[in-house]
Amino acid sequence: MTSLKTLTLSVSVLALGTGMAMAEGPALIFDLGGKFDKSFNEAAYNGAERWKAETGGDYRDIEMQSAAQRVQFARRMAESGANPIVVMGFQNAPTLEEVAPDYPDTSFVLIDAVADLPNVRSVIFAEHEGSYLVGMLAAMASESNTISFVGGMEIPLITAFACGYAQGAKAVNPDIEVIVNYTGNTPEAWNDPVRGGEIARGQVSQGSDVVFAAAGGTGLGVLQAAEDAGVYSIGVDSNQNYLHPGSVLTSMLKLVDQAVYDAFSEGAGLETGIVTMDLAAGGVGYALDEHNADLISAEMQEAVEAAREAIIAGETVVHDYRADSTCPAF
Repeated sequence: MTSLKTLTLSVSVLALGTGMAMAEGPALIFDLGGKFDKSFNEAAYNGAERWKAETGGDYRDIEMQSAAQRVQFARRMAESGANPIVVMGFQNAPTLEEVAPDYPDTSFVLIDAVADLPNVRSVIFAEHEGSYLVGMLAAMASESNTISFVGGMEIPLITAFACGYAQGAKAVNPDIEVIVNYTGNTPEAWNDPVRGGEIARGQVSQGSDVVFAAAGGTGLGVLQAAEDAGVYSIGVDSNQNYLHPGSVLTSMLKLVDQAVYDAFSEGAGLETGIVTMDLAAGGVGYALDEHNADLISAEMQEAVEAAREAIIAGETVVHDYRADSTCPAF
């Protein structure tokens, strides 16, 4: 049976590919992993839906099914008259480097990478800073003196999460062990929850009692495996605390939703260049709500808030692995 998602995708692509006249308006191109991955892509969707609800406007979107569709979808969206076009994921930097120059009057927004072009806004996040804070929480919650990290693709962006996490943990407990594993080296690493669960169970068998997942849809398997094993997990990008209340210690937030909302709100002709969403800008952080309030003590929160303020003030500098491919905490 053809799924509704596949049917919707097919109709959208058909409309774009046949030159159907469409009103101008914003558009969103999701990266691999699916619109409803409960993480990176879904955060973007939430930002678009917030804009739609507040303005009454409408937007178009497309979900990729393979990497081969990157350039094709970006070009078709531009041809349709969409403006601005938000494109998700670091792997779309080459996409916009190829497509954006051909549409100089169209504004593009690239989330999670930089494309140095006059009609592209590049939005990057200080993931290492947010990961530092959840690393502190992990170390304070751990009883085994061992915590762990499950990444998606083994790339500098994801290693920056792991490095920040380890730095925060070791700031609390210099002797804590931090286990780091990755799911793979291809885009499929973002959408393999079965493999994510296997990796998490392996880490738990090595003594980890807090597992941080930065792996897109793969992370859902990590969170489930952690709950099954009776240990804590840490979500990523979106607030994932609600997925397993009482088991998800916190979530490392990347305000991708805000980046999309801002782009849609500014509209065609938005300001381009590089936008850095760090702790000072409120672009990253950690989640505290009714689902994990009993897990984060007042002392834990006080320590993390003090660290957050020190990072914003420049008193504490969290090393970014992407700067020199080294991590002082590994």
